[in-house]
Amino acid sequence: MMKRLSYIMLTALMVSSASVSAGVVMGGTRIVYPQNSKEVAFSVSNMESAVPYLIQSWVEGDGPDKNNAAPFIVTPPLFRLDPEQTNTLRIQYTGAPLPTDRESVFWLDIKAIAPKPKESSNELQVNVKSKFKIFYRPDNLKGDAATAWQKITFSRTGKGLKAANPTPYYVSFYRLTVGGHKIEQPGMIGPGETREWPVSASGGVSWSAINDFGAITATHTQPL
Repeated sequence: MMKRLSYIMLTALMVSSASVSAGVVMGGTRIVYPQNSKEVAFSVSNMESAVPYLIQSWVEGDGPDKNNAAPFIVTPPLFRLDPEQTNTLRIQYTGAPLPTDRESVFWLDIKAIAPKPKESSNELQVNVKSKFKIFYRPDNLKGDAATAWQKITFSRTGKGLKAANPTPYYVSFYRLTVGGHKIEQPGMIGPGETREWPVSASGGVSWSAINDFGAITATHTQPL
């Protein structure tokens, strides 16, 4: 008899709400943390009618800073989420020094743990973890976060396509094409950063991004 996985591995980054598992749904896909906020809330809902979950949450850094202690705490860090119930995670900034002239990014990790299968069951228990971006946004940054994606500039290099972000905001690309050629998983570009993709296609650049609310922006174009 084939074993049925009680969970599947999933990294959630979708528009509207996002799922950690088939039964656990989040109230968003990203979190913006304004500098002057005491805390921000993030809802977690169990859509199952009979299965409870144990929910574990924490915040970690991005990239090379992943293993460093993140300046955020999540409460409650561990709790039982009963069927058809919703709970709220509260994320608080600890006050550790962060840049004040640009955004910083961190990751909220949420792990959903199902009840341990009975010994007579053919189910295999697998924990599921999803990651959600936290953008720490200092007060009085220049420009507008809502239009930062439009400020990205592109140029050709010997290696392909180069993007530059002159703004103090992170921009998460949703779609990026060169001459109609789609760049797979274009990712994110940080404040003041440049990124390159190995692209041989010719033609103009078109791109859209994901805004603060998890929605997709309009498409912007630039000739090369």
